[in-house]
Amino acid sequence: MSDFGFTRRMTLGALGAALVLPRAALAFSTSQAEALIGKAVADINTIINSGRSEAAMYVEFEKVLVRYADMPNIARSVLGPPARSASGAQMSAFTKAFQTYIARKYGSRFREFIGGKIQVNSSQKINSIYDVRCTAILQGEAPFDISFIVHDKAGKFIDLQIEGISLLKSERAEIGAMLDKAGGSIDKLTASLA
Repeated sequence: MSDFGFTRRMTLGALGAALVLPRAALAFSTSQAEALIGKAVADINTIINSGRSEAAMYVEFEKVLVRYADMPNIARSVLGPPARSASGAQMSAFTKAFQTYIARKYGSRFREFIGGKIQVNSSQKINSIYDVRCTAILQGEAPFDISFIVHDKAGKFIDLQIEGISLLKSERAEIGAMLDKAGGSIDKLTASLA
């Protein structure tokens, strides 16, 4: 009987370890958050200084978004409450259209960064997110602060703040206005973003 108890304890212990180990393996750290943003910034700097056409740069910016940003959750957050009633297909189509829209919208602004750079300075863990602080250094302009907000569960960034202004919140307001203009139709909104 004691053999059974020992085996049961071992089994329960192994199950407990199996449940804990994946979480530990997925645990995110400040250095990983900084490394993620460092890679994203390096990719962005490479695209900016590549000399490619704007259209080619937009395609590359979208790839960076998909690689380093949690676009499904960003799209869901930007869409707000209507995302809860959207079908999976609608959310998938909206996410794709939204990431293309963001790549074009902000990709056109990155032209101002040609000859400049973004450098990662520090990071701070705040609950389940990491605030990775960077400085944008542009030719002929004063440096300004950029923060990438990285979620530890996704291991990707979920917001970008330029001098304290959240792009997620700004886009939520803009997409909300566009959804109103589309009569509340997610499909019409998606078509207008494409």
